[in-house]
Amino acid sequence: MHCPFCEHSDTRVIDSRLQGEGDQVRRRRECQSCKARFTTYETAELSLPRIVKGDGRRETFSDTKLRTGILKALEKRPVPIERVENSINQVKRRIREGGEREIEAVKIGEMVMDVLRDLDQVAYVRFASVYRSFEDLRAFLEEIERLENELPPDLREQQLELLQADRRKNSR
Repeated sequence: MHCPFCEHSDTRVIDSRLQGEGDQVRRRRECQSCKARFTTYETAELSLPRIVKGDGRRETFSDTKLRTGILKALEKRPVPIERVENSINQVKRRIREGGEREIEAVKIGEMVMDVLRDLDQVAYVRFASVYRSFEDLRAFLEEIERLENELPPDLREQQLELLQADRRKNSR
């Protein structure tokens, strides 16, 4: 590993720790020449399948698109970033575990809706409204009703906790 400060090629690892769910290693390194310290992250490079769009086009899986879609739905919602990152990793893991060389974009959208349902109901409805192209208020109401009927009691309690935390934050 080259030092990012002096470009010297001799660096040594002074600390290693697992990150996230154990799928990433964080390493602190020290340059043997300039003694500068820096951090690197190491992950296994696993190939994800190509995405088949609705019109038949194929494109490479984009971690950025997945992250952007989820973060957009969660914008201004009181969800900790750790839970968001875990959800993104969960979707990627499910895609990888499918073992397919290609996957339809629709399936990925459904996976995202599954994780958003567990994270935040408002984010779920936001994503669903764009993903399913709601045409009118009735479509919104039907989706909200379906969400209420399908949400397990323990997740309903988590949603209430998020709402209460959000109210406390806004009342300050």
